[in-house]
Amino acid sequence: MTSIDRVYAGRLSGMIVRNPDGDAIGRARDVVVRLRPSGAPSQALGLVLQLTDKRRVFVPMGRITAIEPNEILLNSGLVSLRQFKVRPGESTVLGDLVGAKVQIDDPDLEHLHGVPQELTDVEMERSRTRDWVLTRVAVLGPKRGLRGRRDVAVAPWNHVHGLGAGAEPSDHDAELIAEFHEMRPADIAAAMAEMAADRRRRIAEALDDELLADIIQELPDDDQTEVLEDLTIERAADILEEMDPDDAADLLGELDENRADVLLELMDPEESQALRRLMVFEPDTVGGLMTSDPLILQPTTTVAEALARARDPELPTSLASMVFVVRPPTATPTGRYLGCVHLQKLLREPPSTQIGGILDPDLPPLYAEDDDETAARYFATYNLVCGPVIDDEGHLLGALSVDDLLDHMLPEDWREDGIRPDENSGAGAAASQSSGAGTTSAGATGAATTATAKKEA
Repeated sequence: MTSIDRVYAGRLSGMIVRNPDGDAIGRARDVVVRLRPSGAPSQALGLVLQLTDKRRVFVPMGRITAIEPNEILLNSGLVSLRQFKVRPGESTVLGDLVGAKVQIDDPDLEHLHGVPQELTDVEMERSRTRDWVLTRVAVLGPKRGLRGRRDVAVAPWNHVHGLGAGAEPSDHDAELIAEFHEMRPADIAAAMAEMAADRRRRIAEALDDELLADIIQELPDDDQTEVLEDLTIERAADILEEMDPDDAADLLGELDENRADVLLELMDPEESQALRRLMVFEPDTVGGLMTSDPLILQPTTTVAEALARARDPELPTSLASMVFVVRPPTATPTGRYLGCVHLQKLLREPPSTQIGGILDPDLPPLYAEDDDETAARYFATYNLVCGPVIDDEGHLLGALSVDDLLDHMLPEDWREDGIRPDENSGAGAAASQSSGAGTTSAGATGAATTATAKKEA
């Protein structure tokens, strides 16, 4: 069937949601959105999914592979089992927005100007970045005539006014949270690291799990543990599931042993098992630095399928550069490791080619017991940003990316010093202003971020 890239939220309600194996895991009941003021672009964050046991949970829009006419397909069967609850700054379309009174100032709908309209549905569209943005609303005018007939109109999102943002945090926090969704996680982390503890706690509570997980991975070690310990134990487990396995394992290693054990018990068994395997390796070894979740495929996979998997926006850039080919099972530790194919090689081959026939036969692997200096020499020798990690019996354990290696080899306080330590004072001052109240704080953070982005470019 053809995937749908534009749909009304009401159309999704009641649709069956299936995992990658085609099994039904529940039905969609609502869409969670974050509204921005004055008609600014607003996003759909995810679905409210009612599981077969009637529990309602949250599924991020990034987990959706396709919306088809009669069902919704996910790219993973793993969903958070935590009971859904609207967070500060979020709203649900059917629960909060439908029925609300709005104003329309669309020049093409002058007859609606100054007349309160009742919102009946919200349309959303998938953008080129694979985000779902709110594009139009359907509204009903006031009753007319003896039979109470009501006219239906459709207006562009940027001409709709009067919608609140649900359980909104303070105005200053809400403005900063909205700005954070336009920033890189590393830049958000730099701003949050300078915040007062109380404000950082409020901001973390209002952020969605995926973004907060990305931010925590960019914080200094002490700040990582502080942010995680401020969360409820259930949400902390959800955040760890969203983090890259190697970063989650490192963070668990910094926590009190009893708390770490409780968090591992609360996590999905497959996720926690992967973290337990990573935690047995020494931190200075390849095994202690690798991720257990690279791009792993079987030799019969075609080039077209491999490229489709590499396009996954949730896959880090370094891991998307290499496909690792194994015999079943493909979950780490895998069956026998056969070899790898670089992304550039995939781009040069016909789409129908099976990747088992185009493996790189000469690239040696890394071993879990190798030290960080060996790994650095490996990347310098073979000009790679990602490499396979195997055990003595030839099973793939994971992959090491050059960014994780650099993170480990840089001085422990490199995140506090920033990219250019000699220029850190100006950026630090701007970030410090962000921890105070007022419109100036968000503006200062944005200015600091813009300057950093320009330097990086």
